[in-house]
Amino acid sequence: MVRIRVNAMGKRRRGRDVNGILVLDKPAGMSSNEAVQKAKRLFNARKVGHTGALDPLATGVLPLCFGEATKFSQYLLASDKKYWVRIRLGIATDSGDADGKVVSTRPVEGVDRTRVEEALRFFRGEIDQVPSMFSAIKHQGQPLYKLARQGIEIEREARRVTVFSNELVCLQGDNLVLSIHCSKGTYVRTIAEELGEVLGCGAHVVELRRLAAGPYTEADLVSFEQLERALEHGSLDPFLQPVDSAVREWPEVRLTDNTAYYLRQGQPVIVPHAPTSGWVRLSEVEDDHTTKFIGVGEILDDGRVAPRRLVVEREK
Repeated sequence: MVRIRVNAMGKRRRGRDVNGILVLDKPAGMSSNEAVQKAKRLFNARKVGHTGALDPLATGVLPLCFGEATKFSQYLLASDKKYWVRIRLGIATDSGDADGKVVSTRPVEGVDRTRVEEALRFFRGEIDQVPSMFSAIKHQGQPLYKLARQGIEIEREARRVTVFSNELVCLQGDNLVLSIHCSKGTYVRTIAEELGEVLGCGAHVVELRRLAAGPYTEADLVSFEQLERALEHGSLDPFLQPVDSAVREWPEVRLTDNTAYYLRQGQPVIVPHAPTSGWVRLSEVEDDHTTKFIGVGEILDDGRVAPRRLVVEREK
C-alpha cells in the first residue's frame, strides 16, 4: 500500500524516504525510465533517478539513486563505463541497433580478424562522435529519438570522447564481440555503425551489456526477480548500497564535530593532512570513533576544504 505523507507546507508526499543506491541489472526490452518507475514502486520510494540511460535493448549495470543519493548522481553520470557488445556485420539499421529498420545489406566476404583489428585502431583513444538521432540527447526539450521516430533529423555536433580500450573478443562469421572501456557520453552503437563503414559492409548492435559504471560492477548487480522474491518476505532496503558508495573511490577527509558544524553552514574549513587539490569525500568522526558520510567537497587554492554537496540529516 502506498503511504501518503503531509510535509510542513501541507503538501502531500507519496512514498517513503529511502536513501541509497541500487545497482540494477536492467533487463532487455525495458527503458531506463521504466526501470526507475518499477523500482520506485517496489521500494515505495518517494524519490528515485537513474545515472545515465541504457537503451531498451541493453542490459546490465544501471545504478539507481534513491533519496539523498540523487545529489551525487551527477558524479556517476560522469564516470567511465565498460561494455560487452555483439555486433552484426553486413546489415545497417536506421537506429544502429537491432530495434531499428534495415537500411542496407552488404556482403561480409573478406572481413577477417586482421581487418577488424586494423579497423579498431580508429576507435581507440580520443575520438569525435556524432550522437545518433536515436539517442536520448535533447533538442529544444525533445529527445532526439522521438524526433527520429517522426522522420525528423537534426544536425548534431561531434563530441570528443575517450575510448580507453576496445578489444576484439571473438569473430564468428558475420558476428563479432567487443569489450569496450570508455568515457562518459560514448555511444557504442555509433562505434558499431562506423566500424561497419570502415569495414565496408555496414553493421549494427545486436546485444549490449554494461559491465561497469564508475565504482559499480556486475558483482554488485541486483535483478528485479531478486527484489520481487525478497518483497514477499520483508524489506528491500538491504539491497541498497550506501549513499557514499557513489564516491567511495575518492580520497576521504575526516572532520571533527566542530569542523563539520562550520562546513554544514557552508563555510570552508582547514583540515590537517587533507589532500592539496581535487574533490574529496567528507566524513564526520563520531564519539565512538566511527565515521558518518556527510557529503563531498573540493580543496580550494588556499588549502581549505569547501562543501559542495551535503546530505540532509532527517529527524528520526
